[in-house]
Amino acid sequence: MRSTVCTAAALAALALPLPAPAGTWAEVQAILQERCVFCHSGDAAPLGLVLESHAGLMAGSENGPVVVPGAPAESALIARLTGAAEPRMPLDGPPFLEPAQIAAVEAWIAAGAPGPPGGAAAAAAPPSAPADPMADGRVTYDEVAAIFGRHCIECHSENSKMEAPPEGLRLDSYASVLAGGDRLAVLPGNAQASEVIRRVEGLAEPRMPFDGPPWLTGAEIALLRAWIDGGALSAGGVPAPVPVGARLRIRGVMTGASEIDGAAFEITPATRIDDRPSVGSAAELRGRIGPDGRILAERLRDR
Repeated sequence: MRSTVCTAAALAALALPLPAPAGTWAEVQAILQERCVFCHSGDAAPLGLVLESHAGLMAGSENGPVVVPGAPAESALIARLTGAAEPRMPLDGPPFLEPAQIAAVEAWIAAGAPGPPGGAAAAAAPPSAPADPMADGRVTYDEVAAIFGRHCIECHSENSKMEAPPEGLRLDSYASVLAGGDRLAVLPGNAQASEVIRRVEGLAEPRMPFDGPPWLTGAEIALLRAWIDGGALSAGGVPAPVPVGARLRIRGVMTGASEIDGAAFEITPATRIDDRPSVGSAAELRGRIGPDGRILAERLRDR
């Protein structure tokens, strides 16, 4: 009889769900590195929220703490990861974090949001210096993607804080950057004529990012320029195709007989010219991209 009772008790115990293991900082750090540090790193981290270390996460953002140890339901980090607060994170989602990943972060917070083994000394260990993206003489998409992540995808993504990405332009992936929106955003090999560069430098209005200043740093703009002028290479180093037939519009100041703000174009017998603008005057160019990447003017007019 005693044996039967013990066996029944053992079976009942097996049927009970095992307690969920407490989340560890190592688990959470891996998730942050994979999906969040892309944007939330360095001096330009959105709202000052740096997720490269335990100390950075616990310091929170300009709006206050994002983690309340022991209380995942009260933590802004969980609200953003689950979509309980907008915009849902990460901003380049969907896809967003897997339910198991969110559960790991919740378990870690519920366990008191412990830091790395070794305590404060380990948490304070300086991160390794980032590699210089210019060092090998070429810039690939993965080396500029974080710039779009920090400054642009808040609006220019499917997860936009607006109803839709402005001007139909998404900047949350390599393919979408090249596809452009209402007009071409990146002309491979020609940064000066690329709308992305014109907007972040203030040559075109409105200057971007829309909530600036602060604007992009000189180093960020230089890196974007190098990437575009180098052929807008993919993460694998493959040059972007010439967007033959794509249309663009440039409004600016004539800096040459066939040049606006330093961006050269070609006037053809088919070009319509209205009140031919002189050097130094405001002008608008509408054109398309030829097979060799040159800008073929379709209409040029004084503005």
